[in-house]
Amino acid sequence: MASSLAALVLLKLLLVLALLLGLTLVVLELRHRLRPASPLRLRAEDFRVEAGSDGLTVSGMVTIHNPHQRMEVMVPEIELRPTLLGRGDLAGVTVSSRIEALHPDEEARPDGYWAAYIVKGRKSTSARIQISLNGAPGQFLDQLLDTLWLEILWVNYGPFGRLHRRDGVLVPLQQPTPISPEAARWRDGDRCRVLPVGTHLLGVLDDPEAVLRRYAGELIQPGDVLTIGETPLAVMQGRYHHPATVQPSALARLLCRGFHPTSSLATACGLQSLIDVVGPAQVLGAWLIGLALKLVGSKGWFYRLAGDQARLIDDITGTTPPYDQTIVLGPLQPAAFCAAMARSLGVAVAVVDVNDLGRVKVLASSPGCDEALLERALRPNPAGNANERTPLVLVRPS
Repeated sequence: MASSLAALVLLKLLLVLALLLGLTLVVLELRHRLRPASPLRLRAEDFRVEAGSDGLTVSGMVTIHNPHQRMEVMVPEIELRPTLLGRGDLAGVTVSSRIEALHPDEEARPDGYWAAYIVKGRKSTSARIQISLNGAPGQFLDQLLDTLWLEILWVNYGPFGRLHRRDGVLVPLQQPTPISPEAARWRDGDRCRVLPVGTHLLGVLDDPEAVLRRYAGELIQPGDVLTIGETPLAVMQGRYHHPATVQPSALARLLCRGFHPTSSLATACGLQSLIDVVGPAQVLGAWLIGLALKLVGSKGWFYRLAGDQARLIDDITGTTPPYDQTIVLGPLQPAAFCAAMARSLGVAVAVVDVNDLGRVKVLASSPGCDEALLERALRPNPAGNANERTPLVLVRPS
């Protein structure tokens, strides 16, 4: 009788704990979904680089769209912060920038001042950007400059409060000539040949299909497999953000301490980036279950339960400059991308994550792709983990 009573008490206690945990997860999820957020979205497009007698001019457009049906959001401030990446000392290079408002219902100011503007629901506004690059006497900018990293710092003001946004746009100032089939230097692999394919530094202005066609289109043959790294694809999809725009929750600050120091989830902003994608309930549930199973000797369950993004997030320093100062998420819908590229190019396509430790993970591949071939071919990491700029690897069975 006493044992039955004890079992009943224990069962009730477990039910109370489960109820409390469930309520906690619901509260966390509701607070996350109702957190202050701006609906505004910024898109960069039509950037061009023109050479003049005294330097280079980079021009383009940004569009700010409000998809919300009713909310009106103000943009009281916007600022350009250009940074140059090059092949040598850039001390003699001068950089000047200008942004011109192109509001649909207001005339542009000739002095370039950005007057606070209201973006109404389901409406958009735009602006023209111009960056002038001039070198000192004797400097040849076409040989010295490589990439322009343009950060757009802008403020959103509305019912949610005042939020600081920070979007980065990479503009290549130089693009390498694609490898010709005659000049290609293939490497011998395990029953295959492998060719790392170089590109310019990729960014959100690049169309992934155009990149694959430009740099690999003349090289591919029937039976080949064309791979692209998961991070280069993610940055072309705009899947990165500056940690200054992340507001870590108490949950992120607490749980991040339980990860290995080298993990991208070991910082509050890194873990909060995962929470922003999948929600706090899934992250906390995965963390609790993963910890319990780890205590009995079964590891890796957090990453299985938290979703694919948990393994794919790269915190700062995890990618090549200038993305080394941003948090990069995993690519969006990689399987659909592979299928579409395979139909377009006529060869198998795969999105992969490879490191120097011999770890090969095929995130997604087109139907019929030989993933065992990729495991053998990519184990030596032919693309490299430094600044090789070879995000594409062509694998040919031998």
